[in-house]
Amino acid sequence: MIDLTQLTLSTARDMLYKKEVSARELTRAYLNRIQTHNPRLNAYLTVTEEAAYAAADAADKRIATGETTPLLGIPVGLKDMYMTAGVRTTAASRVLADYTAQYDATVVTRLKDAGAVILGKLNCDAWAHGSSGENSDFGPTKNPWNTELIPGGSSSGSAVAIGADLALAAGGTDTGGSIRLPAGYTNTVGLKPTYGRVSRYGIIAMASSLDSIGHFTKTVTDNALYLQVTAGKDPADATTSPADVPDYLALIGQPITGMKIGVPKEYFSGGLDPRIETVVRDALKTYERLGAELVEISLPYTEYAIACYYILQPAEVSSNLARYTGIRYGNDRALFGDEAKRRIMIGTYVLSSGYYDAYYKKATRLRTKVIEDFTKAFAQVDVILTPTSPKMPWKIGEGMDDPLAVYLSDVFTVTANIAGIPGLALPAGFVDGLPVGMQLLGPQLSEQKLYQVGYAFEEATQFWRQKPSI
Repeated sequence: MIDLTQLTLSTARDMLYKKEVSARELTRAYLNRIQTHNPRLNAYLTVTEEAAYAAADAADKRIATGETTPLLGIPVGLKDMYMTAGVRTTAASRVLADYTAQYDATVVTRLKDAGAVILGKLNCDAWAHGSSGENSDFGPTKNPWNTELIPGGSSSGSAVAIGADLALAAGGTDTGGSIRLPAGYTNTVGLKPTYGRVSRYGIIAMASSLDSIGHFTKTVTDNALYLQVTAGKDPADATTSPADVPDYLALIGQPITGMKIGVPKEYFSGGLDPRIETVVRDALKTYERLGAELVEISLPYTEYAIACYYILQPAEVSSNLARYTGIRYGNDRALFGDEAKRRIMIGTYVLSSGYYDAYYKKATRLRTKVIEDFTKAFAQVDVILTPTSPKMPWKIGEGMDDPLAVYLSDVFTVTANIAGIPGLALPAGFVDGLPVGMQLLGPQLSEQKLYQVGYAFEEATQFWRQKPSI
């Protein structure tokens, strides 16, 4: 008998429409797998079994009438930063440990309208503050490839849910790499869309000018199907793009012959684990065999990007977390964890009188330079390829005493958030049995092209088919 949890979203969708499986059967398979493996992996904080079965039954009725949508009957999980009406929504913080959301985020509404089956809420670094998944107030998420290692963060539970086949798709957020980094560590496909391509309304804010609402899937095609539902203008979020939502599947499968792939020298310099460099260089050779042209480029302001990010982001964090007073909802501010307190203090400092010009204002100017770097680069190349992280995943607990070292794991990903451009993370290969990720970066609103280029590599290598032994 076929194991339904091993299907891709695309295959499951086809089987649902052909009546070869029901949404209820598919949902039951995932809920059973969650029950078996979640106690060890700690990916889900809340499982909404009753609501999931109700949604599955509703999807089966819609399918029976001949209705089709990209996600009808598809079981998904959501990072616990997504407001979900009637469901405990914690941001993985004890401050919101008992909070029940009063409304749905726009993304959640769109998923429900499309007939997706929401299985539950996924673990993350508290308030999305972290690169490892260790900062959750409800315990760290474990990497299914080796449960002694971190899975990356902050969208740790979302990445593990896909890497361990605990959902067919999972919503996440990416403020400085929080989708792409864990995607690389879990052998999954993760998208950080263009800033404003997906509504932030109803998503618990971390840093409002950097937050992007993306997702994880098993394959590139699955990823495109999910974005087809979530992307688009939202009257409730003034930062969403008014641009029409294209058919994200349109270019998938098209040849990439003659495309120019930029290789930024700054991303292959000191600090990059040579084992990771070998894997990514091999990926570049694969693209050459597929007909793409490799072009060495320079992004000179990359070396300042991490400093820029860790001024802008804590400044916005300190502002966004000021609302959590424990008066109207939530618990006392004393329950903020160490990382939240650290970022509040840094952010308040750089915004304070006498330091604003010296730090925050300079960082905003530097942000413009990073944007100009990418603008110049995309005048020469179609996409840019880089590693997702300079280091392999570390043991759980090893990074807790050295937050600066953990911050540096984001050095290759923060630039996309600073510039507001999209990034697609893909499985690139393996080192000692552990996944290694790479990312494709493109100009704003170039997700179609990223899917085209990503799919070509995915088809040529099939790395996504390799699974952890859990």
